[in-house]
Formats: sequence, structure tokens, C-alpha cells
Amino acid sequence: MASLKDIKKRISSVKNTQQITKAMKMVSAAKLRRAQDAVVAARPYAEKMQDVLSSMAMRDADSTHPLLEEREKKRALVVIMTADRGLCGGFNSSIAKAAEAFVRDQAEGFEEYTLRIIGRKGNEALKRRPGITIDKVYENLTGNITYATASLLGKEIVDDYIEGKYDGVYVIYNRFFSAINQEVTTTQLLPIVPEVSEEQQQEYVADYIYEPSSEEVLSSILPKHIEVQIFRALLESVASEQGARMSSMDSASKNAAEMINKLTLQYNRARQAAITTELMEIISGAESIK
Repeated sequence: MASLKDIKKRISSVKNTQQITKAMKMVSAAKLRRAQDAVVAARPYAEKMQDVLSSMAMRDADSTHPLLEEREKKRALVVIMTADRGLCGGFNSSIAKAAEAFVRDQAEGFEEYTLRIIGRKGNEALKRRPGITIDKVYENLTGNITYATASLLGKEIVDDYIEGKYDGVYVIYNRFFSAINQEVTTTQLLPIVPEVSEEQQQEYVADYIYEPSSEEVLSSILPKHIEVQIFRALLESVASEQGARMSSMDSASKNAAEMINKLTLQYNRARQAAITTELMEIISGAESIK
């Protein structure tokens, strides 16, 4: 049985851990508010960009732009977005499992799959897995997400696709719904497939006059669309990370409180037993003197 000193020392250690988890929860809560505001602000623009592309697709179905070109499925690039830090529950592991399953099951029917990882934790989880090929790893990007960062990532992906290095590009990330609800999402980036709903198909399609031309408009808007979608996915991932970490630290704080209560009860029982033993010894000694 543990001594009173050992139990007291353990209670102190758990209390210190609880203070850390509470502080991390508060920090994540503050970061989550900012990240959530950024996601909410980015979603309408990204969705409108998709609507514009869909509208243009109905009017210019014969476009031969490289980013719209369907190719033979040989090589696919899978961009996965994880965190650089841990202590956020299953946030990183769920992305790693989804990426591994996507490659192993050849989900989209490609012959080869290559991963491009954003976040140190994703690289740590996947770099030694058999059958996984990683071409690039980006670390320390998620601390401060800017459109300039997303633009550089998007330009690199677009250039690789146009040069024929890959025949398809997908992104796997955690989509943010709330602090306790994040969903692993897989989205096709390239080739771009405009989403035309049945309502849009039934609507009257008016002709547009392009200036200078539809080809030049597409050449400008399609790469921008990729950048916007990457920017949105990064913001969604960061918000999900903070939400997952806040929930994880909240659970850790509650578990620490329960452990402190159990240890305190154990300490009191041990102390009471020690006092009872001492009293019995004193009484026995007094009786023996008589």
C-alpha cells in the first residue's frame, strides 16, 4: 500500500497537470474563436467561386483548359492536412488513417498515390508505413494561415498537374462543424469538376460576353479556385484542430478532477488507518504498564 507521503505527492502532481490542461483549454478556446470566424468568413467566397465555375461550365462545355482535362488514371497526389502539435484527441490519427485507407484501397482507381503532407504529426504517423510514398512535407504552416501561403501551395500543385506529374489531386482534411464535431473530408481538387445542380440545369442559360475571351477568363479563375479551396481547407483544419484540442483538454481536466477526488479519499482513509493504528499502540502500551 502506498504511503501517505507518496499519495500526497501524487495528488500534487495531478493538480499541476490539471492546471496545465485548464490553461491549454483556455488558449485553444481563444484560438478557436478566431479560427471559427475565419472559416465562416471564407466559406461564402469559396462556395461562390464554385457557383461561378458551374455557371461558366454550362455556357462553355467545350473548354479544353488543362485543369478541366480528364486524364488516364495513373498517378494521384493526395494532400493531407494535419497539425504540428499533438494533445488534440483523434484529430491527427483520423486523418492519417483516412489517408492510409485512401491509398491502400486505391479509392479513386489510380495506379500510384503520392502524399504531400501539411503538418509534422501527419509525417510522423505515415513516414514508416509500408506502401506510402511522400514527396514533400510542410511544417509550421498552421500557426498562422494566410492566403499568401495557400496561394503558394496552390500554384505548386497547379504547376505539377499541368506538367503532367499527376493525373489527379485530392485533399484530405478535417471539416469544422463545432468544437466537438469535426468530420474527415476528402475532396477532389484536380481535375476541376464543376458542380451543376438539377435546378441550375433546368434554369434558362443566358449567353455571356467574355472580355477578353472565355479562355483567358478560365485561365485566370481556375488556378484562383484551387488556391481558394486550399485556403478554405487550411482554415477548416486549423479550426478543427483547436476545437479537438479544447475538447481533449476539457476531458483531461475532468479526468484529473476525478483522480484527485479518488486520491484524496485514499489519502484520508490511509491517514485514518494510521491514526487508528497509533491509538491502538498507545492504548496497548498503557495497558501493559498497568
